[in-house]
Amino acid sequence: MITHRRVRPLILLVIILAMAGVLQAHQGKGRPSIVLRANPAVAFAPARIVVTAELTGGADDYQDFYCAKVEWTWDDDTTSEAQDDCDPYEAGKSRIRRRYTSEHKFELPGQYDVRLTLRQGKKAVGSGTVTVRVRDAEIAR
Repeated sequence: MITHRRVRPLILLVIILAMAGVLQAHQGKGRPSIVLRANPAVAFAPARIVVTAELTGGADDYQDFYCAKVEWTWDDDTTSEAQDDCDPYEAGKSRIRRRYTSEHKFELPGQYDVRLTLRQGKKAVGSGTVTVRVRDAEIAR
């Protein structure tokens, strides 16, 4: 005969195992986050800034981000873009690129919202933004 004392630990064990399975199933799944960093974030004009985009979390084979065209918008009326030459996508096998870096020279003082956009064809599939502040070198003298 099954008593309440025996059922409770069994139910608790089933719940714990089910939650562990759910957590394991969600680990590494879904859309990665895009985080941008600028180095330096504040500089004097003219300023050479290196911007790095990190794709964190999510699936290594996230299809929308696989072999995406990379578009940098510098907020000074200029853009730049690049695209890798990749093999066709294969679920579970293809790996997304997790880091993008680009350098840009800002000639004039100002605040610039630098944006990285990942595209599949014309469709934007992900983006991130970082603010860069370029100060007037004349004021610093």
